[in-house]
Amino acid sequence: MRIHRLEIEAFGPFADAQHIDFDHLASQGLFLLNGATGAGKTSILDAICFALYGAVPGARQEGKRLRSDHAAPTAEPRVVCEFSARGRRFEVTRSPAWDRPSARGRNGFTTQQAKTLLRERVAGAWKEKSSRNDEVGAELSDVLGMDREQFTRVVMLPQGDFAAFLRSKANDRLELLQKLFGTERFEAVEKQVGRLAGEAARAVEDNAAGLKLLLDRAASEWDNLGLDHAGPDGGAEAPASDAAAAPEEWLADLETAVQAERDRREAQAAAAEAEAGRLAEKLHADRDKARRHARLASAMQRRVLLELAAPRALEDKERLGRHRRAAVLKGHLDAAANAARKHSDALFAVEESRARLFEAGLDNANPAAALESTKTAVALVEARVSDEQRMEDIAARIAQKLGEQATANAAAQQAQQALDALADEESAVRADIEPLEPQAAKADDAERAAADAFELVELVSRYARAAGERDAAEARHAEARAASQDCRQEWLDLREARLANAAGELAAALMDGEPCAVCGSPEHPHPAVAAQTALSIAHDEEQASIRLEASEQVLVRTAGDLSSAEQLLAGLAAQGGAVDAVEAQDRLELAKAEAVAARAAARRLASLQGRQDELRRRMEVLREEHAASVAAAGQAGSLAELLQEQHAGLESELAGLKLDFSTLRARLAALVEERNLLQAAVEAGQQAVQAKRSSEDAVAALDKALPEAGFASSEEARRELLPASDVVALEKSLSDFDHEAARLDELFAAEDLVLAGKEAAAGELPPAEPELAAAETQAALAAKSARDLVLSASMAGKAVLTLSRIRSDYVELAGTGKEPRERARVLAGLADTLRGAGENTYRMSLNSYVLAARLEQVAAAASERLVTMSDGRYTLHHSDAKAARGAKSGLGLEVVDEWTGQRRDTSTLSGGESFMASLSLALGLADVVQQEAGGVDIETLFVDEGFGSLDEQALEQVMDALEGLRAGGRVVGLVSHVAEMKQRITSQLQVVKGRHGSTVKVVEAAPA
Repeated sequence: MRIHRLEIEAFGPFADAQHIDFDHLASQGLFLLNGATGAGKTSILDAICFALYGAVPGARQEGKRLRSDHAAPTAEPRVVCEFSARGRRFEVTRSPAWDRPSARGRNGFTTQQAKTLLRERVAGAWKEKSSRNDEVGAELSDVLGMDREQFTRVVMLPQGDFAAFLRSKANDRLELLQKLFGTERFEAVEKQVGRLAGEAARAVEDNAAGLKLLLDRAASEWDNLGLDHAGPDGGAEAPASDAAAAPEEWLADLETAVQAERDRREAQAAAAEAEAGRLAEKLHADRDKARRHARLASAMQRRVLLELAAPRALEDKERLGRHRRAAVLKGHLDAAANAARKHSDALFAVEESRARLFEAGLDNANPAAALESTKTAVALVEARVSDEQRMEDIAARIAQKLGEQATANAAAQQAQQALDALADEESAVRADIEPLEPQAAKADDAERAAADAFELVELVSRYARAAGERDAAEARHAEARAASQDCRQEWLDLREARLANAAGELAAALMDGEPCAVCGSPEHPHPAVAAQTALSIAHDEEQASIRLEASEQVLVRTAGDLSSAEQLLAGLAAQGGAVDAVEAQDRLELAKAEAVAARAAARRLASLQGRQDELRRRMEVLREEHAASVAAAGQAGSLAELLQEQHAGLESELAGLKLDFSTLRARLAALVEERNLLQAAVEAGQQAVQAKRSSEDAVAALDKALPEAGFASSEEARRELLPASDVVALEKSLSDFDHEAARLDELFAAEDLVLAGKEAAAGELPPAEPELAAAETQAALAAKSARDLVLSASMAGKAVLTLSRIRSDYVELAGTGKEPRERARVLAGLADTLRGAGENTYRMSLNSYVLAARLEQVAAAASERLVTMSDGRYTLHHSDAKAARGAKSGLGLEVVDEWTGQRRDTSTLSGGESFMASLSLALGLADVVQQEAGGVDIETLFVDEGFGSLDEQALEQVMDALEGLRAGGRVVGLVSHVAEMKQRITSQLQVVKGRHGSTVKVVEAAPA
């Protein structure tokens, strides 16, 4: 990568455009970049880095203030760099973000975003590649083959870092090497392995915790059995889980002991259960005997009561029998009574229906014939009732349509009246709108004019304040300039006095006969007389010089204040701030008045236009309503005429059927009423005949059934019938008597009552109640003891199963923990090794190891140049010797003195030797990083300060080494203040600082 041309404008300390032709500077292969402190030498390197990467190197990027404070307010900061790389030629132009003065913004500035443009020279012409920051960055990164950090390490060699690196201890070199080589990924590997080791250790801890939990559970099972603490082999205390086979053996012994305890408890439980069973059986037998004798006594008492109730039961049985014989005839009796009642009711209905016919004026002698005639008339009238209903519906529709026609005509008339009124109002509104439209159209322009006038008033105010500040700064600057000139004149007068007094000082030293140091004459006819002593004049001159320097600092500061005030005033003037304040205020008042009038006209116009739109919408609606009403009135009138014709036709057809009735429905209702009366009379006669026949049949059947049931008459049979409740009571009483007799027979035939009778006859009575209570208590205690022993044996059995499962789980968990323990051991050892602990006797971490290898490469590359610079005396050697007192090793650096054959620490080098060594390290690092960047060819290098510490011979050797860098067309720029460098290097780029910014110029100095 070779830099050909650089342009800088309004960037850093450079206010005006500066053009640097590096091809011209590189004609000798070596050029000098010099200038006063703070002139901007480093800013040239910053500009190159900013052009290529959009950022400046290192900590200077944090300031992010790239635009020159000396530049004009409207000057755009810009850097243009033309370079070639990989056989291609490019030009990149970048502008950082900056604040441009704004003619309209209230704060006076508008932020301009950063801009980038990349061009490539193809076939002799520049071709634009991209103007997007991200695309340009990606393209340049691919072309250069280095990121910004690598570029600043390789192209701009940081001498200060390497001087400190050379003098530092081995442990202190880690940070700089890591920054230079970016080995953070190896630290990440160390941390990742450490995390894996920690996870593995936690897995082992979890496994050990699981094993300990199993052992604790086993001990808890032993304790839960309530046994002595002296468990198997002397105790139930769980052994350590990391013991070889002790836990498994302890678990096996514990399981065997619990099995023995379980067997013992099961035997005790079996004996207790047997005893409890015996007592329970005896108690059961005594209770059975007591119950048998109690049941025997109860049965004897029930037999006595049954014998006393036998006569009443016999009487009830006979009465119930007579009722049942009479109940056989109940159906015939009820049927005869019902038939007689129905016949009587039918005869009464016949008489009643004939009376209604007579009252209605109908024929009651032959109602059947009259009924047929009436049915014929009903059918005829029913057939035409629907036509009468249709005629009435037509009449209703005629009235409806006539009403609709009247309503529509009224609505049409009303709509026309409202339409006329709205038309008049709309015409008036339109007349009001016409003069407002041109005035309202100027509202936006008036608003903008008012805003511009307001900004102008504020700008004029700011300009006035800035002018006052400029005048004050100008006065302070004039006062400082006058004071500085007075101090300078005082200093010049004192220096002139010191020079004038020098003759007197020389004359005081003259001796007769000795030659004068000035003219060489041994004669001194008129020696000068000294006015003051040399010490007094020198002291006065020094004090004057101090005052002059202080006044110049004040002058520079006031000049800076004046420049800032003038720049601000110029920026405000460029925005129009120099206008007369009264004129600006007049403009504002006039613009505000016009804006108020325009806004009022616009509001009035908007209101009237809204009203006009509303009127037009209402007029359109009214027109539609008027047309709809006219159409509806015509349609309703036409339909009413058609319906009137249909109504007249139906009315003529139905007039003959109504007779004297007002409507056919009225005549139909009268005919239906006659039909119903005749129909009822006919049906009443038929029912009377049928009822008479049924009554005769029921009486005949009853007379036939009475003798068969043993009764002489129906009245006798009815007397023997009982109410249903009495029958149910008699049946229940007889059933209870029979059931009790049967139960007593069963009871006295039962084995327990037979046995009880035999025992009573033999005198074997049951035990008394207190004896039964005592036996029951004894049996309950025995049962509880047996249950407790069974529960204890069950707990022991469960403990055996649990211990067996625990032992199995322990063996399985212990087996699965072998691999995690081995992995944890390996990872822990690896982690210790990577971080420089454990068996790593050199105390070197992985990061240190990698950096040690890089340091060895850098030392080898640096030695090639240090040999030349030191006339073959020194080389650099990387040392991995173990550090004392356990400190980390691997980053040692020694210098080998070929004159003595001894190795010594780099801190023993002198100032000039340290510079040569640090420069060699920087160049060696550039070579190593260049190789890492894919062998990128670096044709332009910049070497920073440090040459002032060299003597003449060492400077000569260093220059020879730098001359070697030019091999193959490489260009080397040296940054230095050393005067001898200015004499040795003819091609120079000088940076000159001034009050209004720095400038650059190329100088071709005459060779020394």
